[in-house]
Amino acid sequence: MDMVFQEEFLNAYTFAFCEKRGFTKGQAWRWALSEMARTTGCNAIILPVCAWQDHAYSTNMDSEGEDVMSREDVRNVCAYARQLGLKVILKAMVNCRDGYWRAYIRFFDSPVPTEPSWAEWFAAWSRHVCLTAEMAQENGADLFCIGCEMVGTDHREQEWREVIRQVRSIYTGPITYNCDKYQEHLLTWWDAVDVMSSSGYYPIGEINENFGRIQAAAQRAGKPFLFMECGCPSRKNSQHRPNDWRYGEGTDMAAQRDWYEAFTLALLRHPFVRGAGWWDWPASRLYPEQAGPDHNGYCTYGKSANNILLRFAEKLAR
Repeated sequence: MDMVFQEEFLNAYTFAFCEKRGFTKGQAWRWALSEMARTTGCNAIILPVCAWQDHAYSTNMDSEGEDVMSREDVRNVCAYARQLGLKVILKAMVNCRDGYWRAYIRFFDSPVPTEPSWAEWFAAWSRHVCLTAEMAQENGADLFCIGCEMVGTDHREQEWREVIRQVRSIYTGPITYNCDKYQEHLLTWWDAVDVMSSSGYYPIGEINENFGRIQAAAQRAGKPFLFMECGCPSRKNSQHRPNDWRYGEGTDMAAQRDWYEAFTLALLRHPFVRGAGWWDWPASRLYPEQAGPDHNGYCTYGKSANNILLRFAEKLAR
């Protein structure tokens, strides 16, 4: 299958994470997306369509409520991204309303009467993934991601293979699954997707060793690899725990800058990695560029890490 990043590195930024339904009726998102393209040099966006369930053991999933971007929102973002010359990746996600991470979604492996089951949850998840796959097909997405960091579900191989079968009947492009950090060598069904991808939130001192481990896993699977997510907040000591947005006190642009410097250098040294999806760029809630030094989240806008990204894009273009 022809991969969008076979010749060009997929230098992407996640855009509009957890935006409300109808957010594209305003204009702020257009400015935000154009600023992302202008200041980072990225050539693609990752658009996450996030469903919601109440908690990690709920089997009811809201895929079309007011907290989930609409088909029209997806269409508007994809169209404007194309105008800006950006590739588009659609990504199906789910979050828990009680704040627990989706990696904790888990049920009894042997069904128990009256208890929530894997069958019920995968039925709800399949509906959301297939709905998002329809949007990916309608908008000509360059890549479709069928899930993100769902560690507690990863061992349910047959259910995931069935999800993939359903997606392939809808979406004709390449598909990937975004496993969590440290899980790249553990997944048993990489053969069913076209691309391996993971969340690369590795501590600054462990980046190179984990790139080596991932390269070995990708070679065993015989699949191309990219980081569907990666990044670091601008908080004190965040370069040592980039996956934890609550870690560290106070704003520290240098911590974020140092991590981005180390990670982009590792990408250039390891050409087996064919893409990186930086986390994350707000749509309707992007702060002014001059306010960047006052923000300690993941977004690099107005921070020294953004200059690292721009230089990285320039190096890729040589």
